[in-house]
Amino acid sequence: MDPFQPTRDDRFSFGLWTVGNPGRDPFGEPVRESVKPTQLVAKLAECGAWGVNLHDNDLVPFGASAQERDRIVADFKSALDDHGMVVPMATTNLFSHPAFRDGAFTANDPAVRAFALQKSMDAIDLGVELGARTYVFWGGREGSEADACRDPREALRRMRAAIDYLCAYVKDQGYDLVFALEAKPNEPRGDIYLPTTGAMLAFIASLEHGEMVGVNPEVAHEHMAGLSFVHAVAQAMEVDKLFHIDLNAQRIGRYDQDLRFGSEDLKQAFLLVRLLEGTSGTARYEGPRHFDAHAYRSEDLEGVWDFARGCMRTYKILVERARAFDADPEVQALIAEERDAKLEGLCAGYERERATTLRGLDLDPAALGRRGKQWERLDQWMTEHMLGARS
Repeated sequence: MDPFQPTRDDRFSFGLWTVGNPGRDPFGEPVRESVKPTQLVAKLAECGAWGVNLHDNDLVPFGASAQERDRIVADFKSALDDHGMVVPMATTNLFSHPAFRDGAFTANDPAVRAFALQKSMDAIDLGVELGARTYVFWGGREGSEADACRDPREALRRMRAAIDYLCAYVKDQGYDLVFALEAKPNEPRGDIYLPTTGAMLAFIASLEHGEMVGVNPEVAHEHMAGLSFVHAVAQAMEVDKLFHIDLNAQRIGRYDQDLRFGSEDLKQAFLLVRLLEGTSGTARYEGPRHFDAHAYRSEDLEGVWDFARGCMRTYKILVERARAFDADPEVQALIAEERDAKLEGLCAGYERERATTLRGLDLDPAALGRRGKQWERLDQWMTEHMLGARS
């Protein structure tokens, strides 16, 4: 049996917009035919995926009648049941319609803000009906090119009011649902408000119902800003706010590429998988592993499924490599050398007696400054584990 073949226990998911992407870009028309959502569900199940996620209009066309909406949703539910698939996450498209040309929740026009709330409540109902437990908000149009159009502080107040409103709606409806906010520095706007995961975490602390709001960090978005995605995810995990995650790949300094997971910066991908899986002995992330990526425009439909299988396979290979790295006795010994239970205890928190003891220690800064850390050796061992040259 292939140990890297995905199973439902891996909790891998894809969006309808990912495997359903027709290969359109700003410079070219679609290169692949559209595939029905029910067919995408069937094919994802065949590839070994566990879940499928969606924007509202990925499934129900904008402007569909109530009767048409109910028929589409019923057919989709049947496909989920037939193939043993689930919908762990849903979201709202608040960026495609011309009404959102200058924002949705942060727009200057109160009618646009009202429409965004209206559309979001309808989409939340749809997500809950399909079984979603997490709802993601990506503010793709929540930004500006001409900053003089609004005070950024007012934009944040409007964003806060919208999230508070929708949290209250979820509570009033009795839904078992949490929100995850997704950051991105730019594109399609010149600058997007709350551009990084760290900014989102600070914003969440200001919400009325912050306990039900976390983050949905994405590899590409953090790398677009030249930041470490692993550090962003670790920060979210450390405060129990990693509610969902978008996995893909990205070259730093490029437009949002949404490449196959692990196809760029394999070292960061390795460290990310190591963190999520807790192979070093830390807490494991128990949520979905969602791939928000697209096949190359060079591909036909068969290539789309090569892409989907590749995302899952690379993740599983990196899990195995991370486990081997953290089980390596030499790696464990090298990292353990930096640990001292007594000193760590004295630094753990202020108490008068503890501080007195700490201040009385005979520490030698010159000796501390001469000691090499051997991180070059550690990093080389990690590289050899990644490449399969060390076990």
